[in-house]
Amino acid sequence: MLAGDLYIVDDPELTRDHLRAMALMERFNCSPAADADLRRRILDDLLGDFGEGSEIRPPLYCDYGYQIYIGVRTFANFGLMALDVARIAIGDDVQIGPNVQLLTPTHPADARLRRAKWEAAKPITIGDNAWLGGGAIVLAGVSVGENAIVGAGAVVTKDVPPNSVVVGNPARIVRSS
Repeated sequence: MLAGDLYIVDDPELTRDHLRAMALMERFNCSPAADADLRRRILDDLLGDFGEGSEIRPPLYCDYGYQIYIGVRTFANFGLMALDVARIAIGDDVQIGPNVQLLTPTHPADARLRRAKWEAAKPITIGDNAWLGGGAIVLAGVSVGENAIVGAGAVVTKDVPPNSVVVGNPARIVRSS
């Protein structure tokens, strides 16, 4: 899974890890808005790293949680879906709009392998001070460079250079500096 090789989705160890993440997500997603300390403790248990001064507004959805690394002062608005079958590294001072999807899983083109529940994954990296607009989708294996802006609703299929703006489906560069 971590190396990008095919693996069976319903492996017992992965199922156990996923159930743990589901229980923590449920606690987080139902936690009182006024109890920031409780939310922080839950995210510290769930995520691989959760930087100081960072905030995620519920609901949050993930596969395992422990493969999500978030830097300092990063903000994720409502509805972040971070499918962390592979590592998701989010830098410092990143802004994530509502309903953003970070999707590391990939599936084989061979229908027989898909039916047999084989899949793979590739990591996602979001650089420092990037901004992902509401509803953006970042696909497996993509890196978004530092200071980059991903427009609302963009579907990012290729790496985004630092200091650039991408929009559309598939996302294309409309400005770079």
